[in-house]
Amino acid sequence: MNRTIRAVIAVVLVAIITFAAISVSQNLIPRAKIDITEQKLYTLADGTKTILQRLNQSITIKLYYTKTAAMNAGDQIRFFNNYYFYVRALLEEYAAASNKVKLEIIDPRPYTDQEQEALRYGLKRFNINEEEGFFFGLVVQTQFGATKTIEFFSPDRQQFVEYDISYLIETATTREKKRLGVLSSLPVMGESDWMMRMRQMQNQQGEQKWGIIEHLQQKFDVQTVETDVDEIKDIDILLVIHPKELSEKTQFAIDQYVLKGGRAIFFVDPYCMMDRPPMQQMQMQMQHESSSSLETLFNAWGLTLPDNTFAGDRTLTITTAMSPTQRPQPMIGFLNLNVEQCFNQDKSITADLNTVTMLFPGVLRQIPLSTAPSESNEGEEKKGSSAGSDLQYIELVTTTGRGNSWTVSSPFELRFPDPATLMKKLTDGTEPVAMGMLITGKLPSAFPQGIDVEDDSAQASDQDSETPADAETKKEEKKTRHISGLAQAELDCAIIVFADVDFISDMAAYQRTIFGMAVVGDNAALVMNSIDDLSGSAELINIRSRGNFKRPFAVVDAIEQAAESETRDEEEKLQAQIDAWQNELNQKLADVKDADASVIGATILQQKRELEDKIFEANQDLRNIKMKRREKIEALGVTLRNFCTIPGPVIILLIAVVLGIRRSVMKRHYISHASDA
Repeated sequence: MNRTIRAVIAVVLVAIITFAAISVSQNLIPRAKIDITEQKLYTLADGTKTILQRLNQSITIKLYYTKTAAMNAGDQIRFFNNYYFYVRALLEEYAAASNKVKLEIIDPRPYTDQEQEALRYGLKRFNINEEEGFFFGLVVQTQFGATKTIEFFSPDRQQFVEYDISYLIETATTREKKRLGVLSSLPVMGESDWMMRMRQMQNQQGEQKWGIIEHLQQKFDVQTVETDVDEIKDIDILLVIHPKELSEKTQFAIDQYVLKGGRAIFFVDPYCMMDRPPMQQMQMQMQHESSSSLETLFNAWGLTLPDNTFAGDRTLTITTAMSPTQRPQPMIGFLNLNVEQCFNQDKSITADLNTVTMLFPGVLRQIPLSTAPSESNEGEEKKGSSAGSDLQYIELVTTTGRGNSWTVSSPFELRFPDPATLMKKLTDGTEPVAMGMLITGKLPSAFPQGIDVEDDSAQASDQDSETPADAETKKEEKKTRHISGLAQAELDCAIIVFADVDFISDMAAYQRTIFGMAVVGDNAALVMNSIDDLSGSAELINIRSRGNFKRPFAVVDAIEQAAESETRDEEEKLQAQIDAWQNELNQKLADVKDADASVIGATILQQKRELEDKIFEANQDLRNIKMKRREKIEALGVTLRNFCTIPGPVIILLIAVVLGIRRSVMKRHYISHASDA
């Protein structure tokens, strides 16, 4: 057998062995995978595994994705291909983790039964051309006929995919939705369809439903609780959003709801940007109060929200432009909580959050209980329970250790804020400032003696029976009735308080895209985690927001912060110098006399020129600092590029050199042995 035939046979045998190995690998070890992502994005969370283990019936998961059309569509559609591969890989993990899960991947082509089926399930269809439609949704079906759907996988909701899928599985196999009550002084529920149509006919823009409400309605039964309610009942979780000037009757209803075991989440704010004054009030330049609090209830529960006091942290400040004509500047009132120490790592509500944005958040402080004052150790107040009670105060969301509070004389200073002026109000602190807090234990009532309310029914009956003379004498009298309730909770209570309302608004938590509302950051996740924690869904909390697809450039951020710190010091020195010179010039101008006006004028002119020269030099120094900052960032980019590109060719070159040397040595060795023979 010659060498050519042996080579051909060897190639054929190698091909057969290769294909056989691939076949064996696919059939014997199909699940052999290694998840090398930092946050294990392709590995199911423990909460998901628990939900799958509890399945007592078979379910079918149908993933609809128009893969054929997406391959030939524009860039906006092809963008979803990588997203689809991630979702499919995650669903394959679901099917592998439980034999009760059956996965179907469906490519709904035009005019097929699969396309009609997708439309029947209510999945969103986006037209690519006259025939092709784009689908990217999910359907979960149980063997008993329950159906849950994800109409469309939003591109900015990738970090919540596992939570959404697990939530669908859990709700499809369990009973009815949880009932949420929303009590708010803001139009968070939006206006009715009829009112929206009326406003459109009048060329007016109606109040749309907040994105967080739309998000909640997908998973819960959301009901409106009126702000003049007498009693709160038949709901599982109460959301109190921006409670402004609530009557004593409504506060008593909230108080008794909590004391009877109801779970509640409060969103209060010393300055709510979403609470805008009516147009007529703005035109008349009337003052508008944009703050909210429940001082009576909070003080009874050992908590306070100081007026006109806000949380600040230079390391968390967002750089933004307050108007199109201004350059972006750090706004101390806008905080981007994006470091681990901002979130309580011991609570599942916040342990896995990545980024939360707050706008002018207030400060939550623990105080001795107003209904049972006692001499408590201030050092122990922040850590745990107040003296004389079993209440526990757990800080959920805080600034970093450099954070501190800052104040304004009036909230109207924030109507048209100046970032530079506000920045001067903050000095670095030594301990975190709380903006979100969980309180548990047997809460006392803020109304232990009950309340007296006007009895409209009694007045109506008296008016029917009394004579005109009696009506005249009792015209100014009002019938009242006493309402009593629990003075102390008999069971453990649980409430969560956030010192910001804007962070759940569309301004910070959502953005509208052509595909609908898209989640921004973990603002919505924080709300959902809080609801799930109070309702007892610990598994879902462990799933949501455990992975972040946007990795921060920590080194770059550190360089920018250091440079900004240097710039800030130079700016403060420059401003102080300018102020001193200006005050001196103003003083001299005030002392000018007509006789020597010309002499003084020349002196002032010379001093102005000197001041302008110093300002120019200081600005030049600032530009140099900013240039050095940019050079550091660019040098870091060059270093990273070289680190990523140079090692590969160098390693290949070294391997080639080693192989060349080895071949040369072996050749010489072979020749020497041949010559000896």
